[in-house]
Amino acid sequence: MIEKKTYYFEKPGKANTADCLSIVKAAVKDLGYKHIVVATTGGETGVLFSEAFKGTGVNLVAVSHSHGFKEPNTIELDPDLTNKIRANGAILYTGTMVTHSLESAFAKQFNGLYPTLIVAQTLRRFGEGAKVCCEIAMMAADAGLVPEGVDIITVAGTGRGADTAMVIRSAASKRFMELKVQEILAKPMFGI
Repeated sequence: MIEKKTYYFEKPGKANTADCLSIVKAAVKDLGYKHIVVATTGGETGVLFSEAFKGTGVNLVAVSHSHGFKEPNTIELDPDLTNKIRANGAILYTGTMVTHSLESAFAKQFNGLYPTLIVAQTLRRFGEGAKVCCEIAMMAADAGLVPEGVDIITVAGTGRGADTAMVIRSAASKRFMELKVQEILAKPMFGI
């Protein structure tokens, strides 16, 4: 039997970002994880994590929303923060969310229910951050920024900031059934 510790935040959101970073730093130090994938919308969380792991040899990938996610012809990333993330040695990846874009367009147009939307809603039962952790693991693997079949740490949040950290056995979206949530390091507690 293996005993592990999971941290639960009383409320979701940005206020948990510093604690989430501390939990991830401890996991990297204690267990030697080599890859971290962190969600960043405006760039603030990406900067924070890239500064913390600068020069450590950890492959840090910051994943942002795609262009046009919020509205046509826009990107939510702040250009100055984008430059800081890259200057800290992290990789910044902007791509399409696996469980969102194309099928969301069909669902909106035709009022249907599609498999990736079912997957997204199912993952949300564990929290918004848990869904995003799984998505960004696949996005980073799809882009070749993390290897498949290894345990990586993924970090995401509810809205902005970070409140969820998971250890995930990485897989490309084409091999979604091979993606495994190995451990939940931290997440918000719901229903308090």
